[in-house]
Amino acid sequence: MRPAPTILHLDMDAFYASAEQAAKPSLRGKAVVVGGLGPRGVVATASYEARRLGVHSAMPTAQARRLAPNAAYLVPRFSLYRTVSDQVMELLGRLSPLVEPLSLDEAFVDLEAGGTADDSASARATGEGLRTAIHAVTGLSGSVGLAGSKMLAKIASEEAKPDGLLLIEPGTERELLAPMSVRILPGVGPATGDHLRRAGMTTVHDLAEAGEAELVRLVGKAHGHGLYRMALGLDDRPVVAERDAKSVSVEDTFDVDLHDRVRVRAEVERLAVRCVERLRAADRSGRTVVLKVRRYDFSTLTRSETLRGPTDDPTVVREAAGRLLESVDTTGGVRLLGVGVTGLADYTQEDLFAQAADARELAQRAQEHSSAPVEGGEESVTEPEPDSAEVLAARRWPAGHDVHHEEHGHGWVQGSGVGRVTVRFEEPWSAPGRVLTFRVDDPLLRPADPLPLVRDAADYSSWPASLPKSRSGADSSGGGESSP
Repeated sequence: MRPAPTILHLDMDAFYASAEQAAKPSLRGKAVVVGGLGPRGVVATASYEARRLGVHSAMPTAQARRLAPNAAYLVPRFSLYRTVSDQVMELLGRLSPLVEPLSLDEAFVDLEAGGTADDSASARATGEGLRTAIHAVTGLSGSVGLAGSKMLAKIASEEAKPDGLLLIEPGTERELLAPMSVRILPGVGPATGDHLRRAGMTTVHDLAEAGEAELVRLVGKAHGHGLYRMALGLDDRPVVAERDAKSVSVEDTFDVDLHDRVRVRAEVERLAVRCVERLRAADRSGRTVVLKVRRYDFSTLTRSETLRGPTDDPTVVREAAGRLLESVDTTGGVRLLGVGVTGLADYTQEDLFAQAADARELAQRAQEHSSAPVEGGEESVTEPEPDSAEVLAARRWPAGHDVHHEEHGHGWVQGSGVGRVTVRFEEPWSAPGRVLTFRVDDPLLRPADPLPLVRDAADYSSWPASLPKSRSGADSSGGGESSP
């Protein structure tokens, strides 16, 4: 633990959904859900308006539609999110050489290593300056946590959401943590939280009072030891600068144990596709596919398969993960699933058979996305022949993606199906635009690249030295919470 709150944690607010709202004036202030739109689709991110209706990440999209039938449902635009993420990470890199990205929208920063903070006042000023810069460069908001450890900085940013800043003064950790739910601690998901609740432990204070031996008995030696230290507010992990990754993986913990084998298989396939998306974003390929399964009794199994050469093919990884799943007994229920790729390389062993299968997969996924919204929020799904012109055309018009019409200019797809595509024509800096419908093969309509979210961004080339340190004008001395 540090004597000063010089570890910063940044978490962008509802990142994917906020980026879509910034890009689409007609969606600002409205419920937006970003994720898969097909029968097996899962929510990636929901705007705060959608969250108030009960929608959250990792929820099946079908369930989200029942809760928020009038929300806008969009397919992710990862090229836009990566561009914005690069802008944010570049700003963080100016604060310190020690920046530890956790995802596209989240990172730790060691302010002390960068000489940008050495006490509470300077840490707060730097955090407020960062929020100002991010808003000016990207048009989006981020929440900042400042503390003497990574765990507490992350907790602080979560408590500061949305668009806030919370600084935890060293020495106040246990008092702050005591009344909080056990779910606030890293690694305590729904299943572990429920397990602790049944043992009579619902707050962090309960964990500290129970003692290390009791926690080890309940959740195992490794997890119990770490859980006890976290309950005491102890965390000595350093901020580690981004380095060459040895593996790429994704995993999900489920609110309710999965018992349906078909659902388990579908989740594994979805995770495999997400894993490959991360692999490709890092311009890497991998040779070994790893499956992780945590069962109903907290036992965790891993299985791996080494391929004949490195790959970044989603079909190859998905099918390998599926084969690994066949060797795991999931009849009692599954709490967590994960898919990873190790043995990373900078090149890919080409596989013509996998490429052909990948083309079929893309057509199938495009077919799932080619549904037209109807009154009441349900989908009317068309199912054309796999190789029909309808499928080939529908692949080009995922909901939410950018298009350009030679007469009407830039817009985005509101929906497509039955040979038609509906487009709203607007830009990030315009007023809400009008809606027009075209044939999917209209020669004047084509897919387009995303526009920047801010047209005339301020010049922050000399930041942080030249930036005002506070966006809110609040007193930058002392601890506590600051809001814009």
